Amino acid sequence: MKKMTLSRKERKKLIRILVALGLFLVIFITDKVLPGGLGGVFRGSAAWVFPFALYLVVYLIIGYDVLWRAVRNIAHGQVFDENFLMCVATLGAFALAIYRGVTGEEIEGFDEACAVLLFYQIGEFFQDYATGKSRRSISALMDIRPDYANVKRGESVETVDPSEVKVGDVIVVNPGEKIPLDGIIVRGMSALDTKALTGESLPRDVAEGDEVISGCVNLTSRIEVRVTKEFYDSTVSKILELVENASEQKSKAENFITKFAKYYTPAVVGAAVLLAVVPGLVTGDWSTWIYRALSFLVVSCPCALVISIPLSFFAGIGAASRYGILVKGSNYLEKFNKADIFVFDKTGTLTKGNFAIAAVAPAAGYGEEELLRLAATAEQGSGHPIAKSIVARYGGETESDYELTNVAGEGVQAVRGEEVILCGNEKLMCANGVDFVREEGTGTVVYVARNGQFVGSLLIADEVKPETASVIGALNGMGCRTVMLTGDNEAIASAVADAIGVSEHRASLLPQDKVAEVEKLLSAKGSGDVLCFVGDGINDAPVLMRSDIGIAMGGVGSDAAIEASDIVLMKDDLRGIPLAKRIAKKTMAIVFQNIVFSIAVKLAILILSAFGVFGAFGMWVAVFGDVGVAVLAILNAMRVNSRYDDAPVKDKVPVPAALPAAE
Repeated sequence: MKKMTLSRKERKKLIRILVALGLFLVIFITDKVLPGGLGGVFRGSAAWVFPFALYLVVYLIIGYDVLWRAVRNIAHGQVFDENFLMCVATLGAFALAIYRGVTGEEIEGFDEACAVLLFYQIGEFFQDYATGKSRRSISALMDIRPDYANVKRGESVETVDPSEVKVGDVIVVNPGEKIPLDGIIVRGMSALDTKALTGESLPRDVAEGDEVISGCVNLTSRIEVRVTKEFYDSTVSKILELVENASEQKSKAENFITKFAKYYTPAVVGAAVLLAVVPGLVTGDWSTWIYRALSFLVVSCPCALVISIPLSFFAGIGAASRYGILVKGSNYLEKFNKADIFVFDKTGTLTKGNFAIAAVAPAAGYGEEELLRLAATAEQGSGHPIAKSIVARYGGETESDYELTNVAGEGVQAVRGEEVILCGNEKLMCANGVDFVREEGTGTVVYVARNGQFVGSLLIADEVKPETASVIGALNGMGCRTVMLTGDNEAIASAVADAIGVSEHRASLLPQDKVAEVEKLLSAKGSGDVLCFVGDGINDAPVLMRSDIGIAMGGVGSDAAIEASDIVLMKDDLRGIPLAKRIAKKTMAIVFQNIVFSIAVKLAILILSAFGVFGAFGMWVAVFGDVGVAVLAILNAMRVNSRYDDAPVKDKVPVPAALPAAE
């Protein structure tokens, strides 16, 4: 069984509850066991003072903070809240018990008043624990805030506040320290713990020239980093701002509960006054009807709704953050539950956005190794992604004594003595009179020739992410519509769409065309539909902002992702989308359950209490009705922050090792 983790504040409150509960049980049992109760210990009209004094000790121990909050809120004009209801009900019960004692009636009310506050505080404890549990789910994110930065000044190192470091400064990060600002490694190599940012447990190896982001923890070796962003622009600063502001974005359900409580509480206070006064005037039995009115007040407290609904959303945001999914507010979590149209950018989102050789086709008389060697020899001096993919695929040593000439729009020519290697497109082959075999595959084709003889061709493709097809299949299985937008030509787009299983695709789109396409989809969707756009967050900011919900892939290090999107997938893993949808669905289901359950039970007890069905036990039933509903609703809300199976579902569509790249 998992150990219950409590904060210092929670432990202090639990101790207070246990002390008050122990005293209450001793006093209550003694009161019920003694003949005539505690009121019979002494004789005379002041006999009520003894039980009053004993119960008052318990009342003040368990309820002093409730009394203080009620007084403070009244002073600030916030009269009708749960603290006010608790105070009116409990102080009224004390007053009623004193009245009965003075008039010689059986003393009743001291124990109920203490029980009301005792069980109310138990409910508050569960609320604090549940909130703390959800907060601990995102505590790793809040722990990424750096405390200092080691700035290199000549040969010495000075420790300063991260906000004082300028772009271009070199900072030193020792093993075990957080990287305080974004930058590029200029000396050293190490392994970084990125778990707080991405949820990824495996360390990331970095070396000179690699970009690093603030918030990661340096694990193994000292590194020196040249700062590329000031602190307020850094990744850690953006993420902290996002998390801290998430609570400001309220869902419709939360706004409803806030408005409901605003009008509901004064209404029930008025109803309680009428319940005490009108029947009391008619029957003259003031004691009975005041007691019923007080019971009415206790059970009418909207704690279950006011506490459990925001807690459910907070737990949902906490659960998502544990898996590297940042949700900017409960309104987006609520809306995401209804998301049924998912529009994806292709490159960098559905695919890795890098190039790889998908097919090697040597001509007769040549082998794959020879074809790759010649192509790598010609492309070795180029920084083009396609050239890099060819050199990487060959992986061997290339001769460097060739004279390399770039032929604009055609390819590369490598010359060494009498030997001439041509590596490029059809135009290069035709211009040099090479009789080549045209490659019919979709993608970028590179033809290779040596001394006028055709050697073969290479088909270059963009690699699909391994989880793409399974995620698209999962969304299709949920009844969602999946659309792919790409700047590639129709042949390439069609091949990608067929391979990964999207419902629809749009090809040959310029960046501004993507916005127009999303506008068309938004105007055509139904009133209850919610459109999500999923992009890499770098060049998709306009579309992310225009869609109902913008989801940024690979938000780490991308300012545009954090600023323009509503949900950020820090792990750059598409599986976060169906997982976030499951979390949103569970959150909204629990919100609905708590609303229906709380209102139904409270209405039933309110009506029965008003008619005196519970008799002398009315206040006790009210206590358990109020606190019991609140505790159950809070425990139900805590289920949102349970563990989720985020293992990838099996691929429903066969995925090739690579997909075509744009020509």
